[in-house]
Amino acid sequence: MFPVIGAQALSELLQVEQNSTEVRLWAGRMLWMAALSGGIFGLFGGVLVDRFGRKTVMIGSILLYSLSPVAAAGSTALWHFVLFRCTTFIGVCVELVAAVTWLAELFLDKRQRERAIGWTLAFASLGGILVTEVFNGIVAWLHHQPQGLSWLSHVGISPTPWRYTLLTGLIPGVLILLLMPFVPESRIWREKKLAGTLQRPRIAELFSPQLRRTTLVTTILSACSYGAAFGALQLGPSVMVAGLPDVHQARQESKEKVSALQAALKSPSAEERQQAQEQLQQAQAAVPRLIDAKRGQMQRWQEIGGLTGRILFALLVVYVSSQLLIRMFLLPGLVLFPVTYLVLYHSDFALFCAALFLCGLVTVAQFSYVSEYLPKVFPVHLRGTGSSFATNIGGRMIGTMAAVINTELLAPLFSGENPHRVAIAAAVIGTAVYAIALLASFFLPPPRQEAD
Repeated sequence: MFPVIGAQALSELLQVEQNSTEVRLWAGRMLWMAALSGGIFGLFGGVLVDRFGRKTVMIGSILLYSLSPVAAAGSTALWHFVLFRCTTFIGVCVELVAAVTWLAELFLDKRQRERAIGWTLAFASLGGILVTEVFNGIVAWLHHQPQGLSWLSHVGISPTPWRYTLLTGLIPGVLILLLMPFVPESRIWREKKLAGTLQRPRIAELFSPQLRRTTLVTTILSACSYGAAFGALQLGPSVMVAGLPDVHQARQESKEKVSALQAALKSPSAEERQQAQEQLQQAQAAVPRLIDAKRGQMQRWQEIGGLTGRILFALLVVYVSSQLLIRMFLLPGLVLFPVTYLVLYHSDFALFCAALFLCGLVTVAQFSYVSEYLPKVFPVHLRGTGSSFATNIGGRMIGTMAAVINTELLAPLFSGENPHRVAIAAAVIGTAVYAIALLASFFLPPPRQEAD
């Protein structure tokens, strides 16, 4: 949700313009703070998954990430919004590890397991598309009915797209919880638990001579994939959208129109003043409305690209070796990120969106790769812990730091408006993490099933 609601929420809570320095800084901070919280608690959740079972931990984490967005929708201060976005991320981080570990143990046949995980992960991006379309629909609906739903206003939720979008976060959680009674616990975990042969997971064991290489390489790969997403892709709809050529032109036209209408407000005619006031309100709302529309389009193409990447991964995972498969997504990214954010960002919007589609494809496919690969390289009693360490320490605690590196360290080094600075920094970060990941891919250990 954050790419489509973040800048609008921060602008309202901080009472500044969406292209301001404050929004740029807090967009990066919030992306990292939420992910850092998710990483810390997600790591602990991985241990809980191995101690108390996959299904039990899934239910608790789903409840957390379903209720948190509803609480965030009622935020009246920045710290409220930060807190509940962090708890949302914590729930998501714990649930993802529990669910993928559960899937890996549900299907014993190698090909069936790979297909199940690959296609299940593909629907994660379908969720992103649905969120984007919900946001676009809410923006259009509030344009025609700006008063929104009166009963929500009575409980302190104003009719703004970001608040209404957050409320919809309850829906998927409720649907999942309704299905949980039909979900069995992992048979492998349950049998070992009942037999008393399930070893107690220890994080230190991840750095034993047998697993050290596996832990380090998968942690690096996870960090790089999250670095590309948080240091570049997620900052596009939230920050860079305000610097698009179309938005810049609309902002200049709006300034000229506002100046002319402000002069008309001094007319001696009451009717003319009334007309000028109505036109002034429309002119002042034109740029924010255009930004919301562009934001939704950018996010739509990124999410469609991500879905395509996950589907492509699901089709290839059964037939292509692990080392070759990851490089099929890393090599194009080395070219796509600098071209997208240094060149196409300043050109035709449709062409820029097409490039975002491809950037989303190669980046999100890596999320599927890491999630599917991790359970195959750790023993049963360490699957939750090992997967959680690589994803949460590498991805969510280190990789997501790229958001702050972009907005607070790299972007200020460049000239131009805030959105343009962030775009240049995104190109630098995207190229760097793809190069590091490509190098790390040559040290990937073979999956345990293949090695045995």
